[in-house]
Amino acid sequence: MSTRPKKRSLTLHGHRTSVTLEDEFWNAFRDIASERDQPINALAAEIDDTRGQEIGLASAIRLFVLAYYQD
Repeated sequence: MSTRPKKRSLTLHGHRTSVTLEDEFWNAFRDIASERDQPINALAAEIDDTRGQEIGLASAIRLFVLAYYQD
């Protein structure tokens, strides 16, 4: 069952930021980072670097997780 989104802290390129994600997306995001043997902050920075200005980081992470599991 889906949960209410929670604020999560990340560090991108040395700067602290936060994203608001549901537990299911956050857990999937952490699992993907682990599968890729990559720190979660590094994966978040990678997503941040490739997202467009018209999309927020939390949305970009959700879309990344969705695409990862659809492939």
